[in-house]
Parts: sequence; structure tokens; C-alpha cells
Amino acid sequence: MSPPDRAETGVPASKDVPRLASVLLAFAAVYLIWGSTYLAIRWAIETMPPLLMAAARFLVAGALLYAWQLAKGVPIPTRAQWKAAAIGGAFLLVGGNGAVVIAQQWVPSGIAALVVASVPLWMVLMDWFFGSRVAPSVRAWAGLATGFVGVALLAGSPGVGAGGSEELIGALFLLVAAMSWAAGSIYTRYAQGLPEPLSLVSMQMLTGGTILLMLSLAFGDLARLDVASISMKSSLALMYLILFGALVGYGSYIWLLRVVTPARVATYAYVNPVVAMLLGWALADEPLTLRSLAAAAIILGAVVLITTESWGSRGTGGRRRVRVPGNT
Repeated sequence: MSPPDRAETGVPASKDVPRLASVLLAFAAVYLIWGSTYLAIRWAIETMPPLLMAAARFLVAGALLYAWQLAKGVPIPTRAQWKAAAIGGAFLLVGGNGAVVIAQQWVPSGIAALVVASVPLWMVLMDWFFGSRVAPSVRAWAGLATGFVGVALLAGSPGVGAGGSEELIGALFLLVAAMSWAAGSIYTRYAQGLPEPLSLVSMQMLTGGTILLMLSLAFGDLARLDVASISMKSSLALMYLILFGALVGYGSYIWLLRVVTPARVATYAYVNPVVAMLLGWALADEPLTLRSLAAAAIILGAVVLITTESWGSRGTGGRRRVRVPGNT
């Protein structure tokens, strides 16, 4: 079976590829904003139940964006579009973000960065087996491997990871999160009949946030919520996660999924730990060592390898088509 036609996947043809400046701005938003959300999540869940916080984040952001879309006169989504958005939202925001929020109760940011950095590998493999059916290029594999080595080096820096059984449980949650996020990303890239990106973002946040809210209620988060004890730091962190992490960051990510290859989009998972490291040094007085700087340089080199592979190419990119066994 040949790879899906662009008209079938909803991915624009090469002549419709947006200007490089727009793509770079979207990447900058995902790289920098999402690199800072690890710290924001940590602060938010200090005085808020994790799942309830995540539900509030996406429900508020989704409602604001959806209302804005309706005010602009965007057509009301169909039932089929809501169903597709709910599937993507479940993978991305419930399985992906929700598991990260739970894990950050126990897992240091360095270990979280290492496990979440497996997202690019899962995305490329899932795109190969279930999406484009196109084997990644040698250059893409080299970039993925290099980036993972860099993140592993970063995770081994002083002050990163303390061990323990709770950390192991958290790491398992993060592995589930990485695989779920990759699956949701590939689904969103190839699903047919989706609305335009901003409408899709709002719908995924509303459906994903609703599922997170139901889970939080099922696990008793509401009973543990003490509104009076919510700190100003947690409140500001939640506002940041809504306005920047959800609206700007997630909106940019979903748009990028529709216009560039999964390998390029997934590079955010390599850059985010570097941003988190620098913010930790600047805001939390965490150590910045030569090892950390070397890891950052390796990670940036990996990003260059992956992202500079012919910006205008969005399909096979000159890569060899490979039939995947069992997918006919």
C-alpha cells in the first residue's frame, strides 16, 4: 500500500508550504514556551491537585479559543469533527500531558526530560508504520540518535535525578505519556476531515479537558482541593500554562503537525530540556556545568541535522518508500 495521498491526509501540498519565517516562529514558541512549562507545572501542582489543574488549564484555554473562533464566524464543527478531535485530545492531552502532570509529583525534571525525549523516536516509528509508510532517512536517524545521547548526558548532570521507587513509577507514567503523545500527533497529522488548526486546537482542549476533569473527580481531586490554600505562585503558574503553554504553545504545535514532517516537529522534545536547564539555573539556582553545556551543544546539533533536511520537502523528501509488514 502506498503512502496516503496529500489530499487524503489533509497535509498541504508543497506549493502550499507556509513561509519559513512562520514555521520558525512556531518552532520558537514550542521550543521556548514548552521548555518553561515543566517549571510552571511544578509550581502549579504545589497547591493544586494535578489532574484538576490540568483539566482547568485546557478547559479554560479551549473555551476562550472556541468562543473566539465562533465570534470570527468559523463554521460550527460537525459531529465527525468533534469525534476526531476527541480522539486526538485523549491521546495528546489526557494520555500525554495528564501522565506528565501526575509523574511530576515524584520525578525530577531531568529524568522527566530524558523519558519525554523519546517522543521523537516514537513519532518517527509510528509515522513509518502507520502514517507515511516511508522509512526515515539516514540523516533523520542520525539526528534522533544524537539528540537522545545529548539528553541522556544532560539527565546525568549533577542535581538531576535522585532515584527511588516513586521515581520509577513516575518514569513509567512518563513513558506512557511519550507514547501517547506520539500516537496523538501522528493521528492529528493524518486524520481526514479535520477543521482548520485553531478550531481543532480548541476542540481538542475542550474534549481532552473534559476527560481530565472526569478522571480528576473519579480520583477524588475535588475533595482534596482547598481553594484557600492555593498560593499566588500556583495561580500565576496556571495562568501562564493557560495563556502561553496551551493557547500559544499547543496552537503552534498542532499547526506545525500539519505543515512539516513529524521528525522536525518532534525536535521540541530535545530542545525543551535545554530550556528547562537554563531556566533552572536562572530562576531556581540550579547548577550549570560543563557537562550540561556539552549536552546542550549535542542536542542543538541533532536539531540542526533533522530540521535542515530540505525545508521545502514535506513528503518523502527523497527518502525510499518501504512497505511495512502487516500494514497492507
